[in-house]
Amino acid sequence: MKKVFYIFCLLFLHFSVNKVLAQTPDYLNARLPISTRVHDLVSRLTLQEKVQQMMNSSPAIPRLNIPAYNWWNEALHGVARSGLATVFPQAIGMAATFNDSLAFVEASAISDEARAMYNAAVKRGIYEQYGGLTFWTPNINIFRDPRWGRGQETYGEDPTLTKTMGVAFVKGLQGDDPKYLKVAACAKHFAVHSGPERLRHSFNAVASIKDLRETYLPAFKALVNDAHVEAVMCAYNSTNGEPCCANTFLLDDILRNEWHFKGHVVSDCGAIGDIYDGHHYVNTAAEAAALSVKKGVSLDCGVEYTALIDAVKQNLITEKTIDSALSVLLTTRFKLGMFDNVNANPYNQIPESVINSPEHRALAKEVAIQSAVLLKNNGVLPLKNNLPRYFITGPNASNVDVLLGNYYGVNNRLVTFLEGFAGHIAPGSQLQYKMGSLLDRPDANPIDWTSGDAKNSDVTIAVLGLSGLLEGEEGESIASTTYGDRLNYNIPQNQIDFLKKLREGNKKPIIAIITGGSPMNLLEVHELADAVLLVWYPGEEGGNAAADIVFGKANPSGKLPVTFPMSYDQLPPYEDYNMQGRTYRFMKATPMYPFGFGLSYNTYSYSNPVVSKSIIKNGDSITCAVTINNNGKYDGLEAVQLYVQHENAPANAPIYALKAFKKVAIPAQGTSTVSFTITPDMLQLVNDKGESYLPKGKINIYVGGSLPDKRSVELGASKPAMITVTSK
Repeated sequence: MKKVFYIFCLLFLHFSVNKVLAQTPDYLNARLPISTRVHDLVSRLTLQEKVQQMMNSSPAIPRLNIPAYNWWNEALHGVARSGLATVFPQAIGMAATFNDSLAFVEASAISDEARAMYNAAVKRGIYEQYGGLTFWTPNINIFRDPRWGRGQETYGEDPTLTKTMGVAFVKGLQGDDPKYLKVAACAKHFAVHSGPERLRHSFNAVASIKDLRETYLPAFKALVNDAHVEAVMCAYNSTNGEPCCANTFLLDDILRNEWHFKGHVVSDCGAIGDIYDGHHYVNTAAEAAALSVKKGVSLDCGVEYTALIDAVKQNLITEKTIDSALSVLLTTRFKLGMFDNVNANPYNQIPESVINSPEHRALAKEVAIQSAVLLKNNGVLPLKNNLPRYFITGPNASNVDVLLGNYYGVNNRLVTFLEGFAGHIAPGSQLQYKMGSLLDRPDANPIDWTSGDAKNSDVTIAVLGLSGLLEGEEGESIASTTYGDRLNYNIPQNQIDFLKKLREGNKKPIIAIITGGSPMNLLEVHELADAVLLVWYPGEEGGNAAADIVFGKANPSGKLPVTFPMSYDQLPPYEDYNMQGRTYRFMKATPMYPFGFGLSYNTYSYSNPVVSKSIIKNGDSITCAVTINNNGKYDGLEAVQLYVQHENAPANAPIYALKAFKKVAIPAQGTSTVSFTITPDMLQLVNDKGESYLPKGKINIYVGGSLPDKRSVELGASKPAMITVTSK
C-alpha cells in the first residue's frame, strides 16, 4: 500500500510540474535552449520595445516581468564607478608584470566583486548604470604612439603581449561555468584606434592590410577565438574610410565571416551619432542606425537607435533584421542567467564579503609589486629602513590621484606613497614630508624649504611624474590643454627644476619614484637620481608596494610594455597609423629605455640555448629551452622573453618580435630551465597582401630578460641567449 501511495505522489508531482511548465512562457523556461527562449521573448515585443532594448539604458517591460537593465559597466583594473571596490594597478601596469597567470587571478577577483555587487543591488531592486554584469573591458588597442592619453588602458605596444594578457583577463572575468557567464567581457575598441583623442569622432585611421594583420587585429582575433569574449566594441573613428561601427571589412568580413564571432557588438558611446554627425558618412540618424544594425551592431551606447522606428517606416531596414540583432544581444543576458531562478546560477551565491577583501588587497599589492619597473639603480637600493632620517617629497607623494589612473573604482583605504613609506620605517628613525613642487606649474611662492631637508636627510625620496589630470580620455584630464593626449613628451619642467634643486650640492642618495601611464622623457631624471622606479598608477596598495621594493622586502621584476623614446623627434607624425618607425618592432633609432627592459636586485645569466630541431619547414613546431642562473643574493621573479628575428626579412618586417614570455621564480644563487614551444605561426611574417608566410633562411631566436638590443645591455640588462634555426 505504501508503495502505491509513493507512486501516486510521484505521478502527482510529475503532472503538477508539467502543468506549471506548460503555463510558463518559453523565455522563462530554463530547460529550453537559449535560442528558443530568445526567439520566444523577441516575438512578444513591440517594435518600440525591441528598439528600447537595443540601447544601453534598457527600460523595464513590466507586462513581461523584465526588469530594467543598463549595459554600461567598466572594470579596467577593478570594478569602476560603482562604489567601494578593490583598485588594482592600471592596465599598463598589469602589462608590465609580464605575468598572464596573475592577470587571470586578478580578473577572477574583479568578476567575483562584480557579481557580489550585482547580487546585492538586485536584492534591493537597484538597476543603475555601472551596476550590471556587462563590462566594457579590456582595451586591447595597440599603444602605437606615446602621445595617446588612453594608452594607459592598454597592455602596451606589442601584439603578443597584448593578446596573451587580454586572453587571460577575459577568461578570468567570464568564468568557467559550463552554462553561465560570471560576467560578460568586451574587446575594445575595434579596430585601429589609438588617437588623436580630440579627433576620434571624425578621424579616419588609414592602415595597410599588412599592418592590420600583423599589428592591429591579432589581439582581437585571439580574444574572439581563444577567450570566446562575449562582446566587441566598435570604435569612434573610421578605418580606411568607413566608420568602425559601419565598417564592412571589420564587422562583416573579419569579425563575423572570418573569425565566426557569435557574441554581440556594442558601439562606443555616441559612435552611432558620429556616423552622420562626425564622419558625415550618411545624412541622418535613421540612416546611421539602420546601417549599423545591418552591419551587426546590436547595442547602441547612446540614444541614436530610437531612430530605428523611423528607419523601418522609411524602408531603410526591416523589423526582421532588428529581430536578428536583438536576438544576438539578448542571448548575452540569458547566458548571464538574468531570466533564471536565482538559485540555479552558482555565481549568484558569491558573498559581499569578497568586495575589497583582505585577499584582494593582498593581490592588488602583489600586482603593484610585480608591475614596478626599476629603470636605474647605482647600488643605493635596496635601502635600510633604520637610517636616522628620511625625506619624502614631490607633487605625487601624498596624491591619491596617481594611484588611480582612469576607469577606477573608489576605496576607503588608498595607501599613498607617503603613507606606505611611513609604515615601513623603523621606530626611532625620522621621516619628514613636504610637497615641495606643484604637479605641472612653478610654485607661486619662490621660498625653498625643501632642498635643505634633502641635504640634511640620509636619503630623499622624490615622487614625480604624471597623473590622470594630465593624460587620459578626452574629457577627463582636466589639466590637459590637449584633451588628454600628451603632445609634450617631457614631464612638467617645474618637476625637473625641482629635482635639480634637490640634487644641487647634495651628495646624499635621491630615489625618484615615477608615476604615469605612458612613456615620458626621463633623461634628466635618470641623470640626477641614484635610482629610478617606475610605478605607473599602482592602485590602492601602491604606497605599500613601492616601499616594499625600496626597502628590499620585494625584488623588482617589472618590464616595460612600451618603448621609451629619447624624444618625440624619433616618432612619425601622431596621425600616421603606418607602423614603420613605431614601437620596438619597427623603430631603428636608439630609445631611452627599450621595450621589455627592467632591472632587478639580482643579475641573471642566460646560457645553453637548445632547440628540438635546427632545420625547419613550414608547419613545423619546435621547442626552445634555456638555462637561467640567478647570480644574486635575493630570491627573484624574472620575466623571460623569447624574440624572433629573420635574417632574410624584407625591409618593412619587424626588427625583432616578441613571441612568448614566462614569469618564473628563481631562488637566490639558483638555476631554472625554461622551455618554450614555438608554433609555426610564431615564425611567420606577414607580406604586403596581409598573407602569413615562412621566409627561407636563418631565424635567430633570442631568450633573455629584455629586448635583445645593444641599448638594453648598456642599461644593465643581461645578455640574452641566442640560437639560430634555418627554414628550408
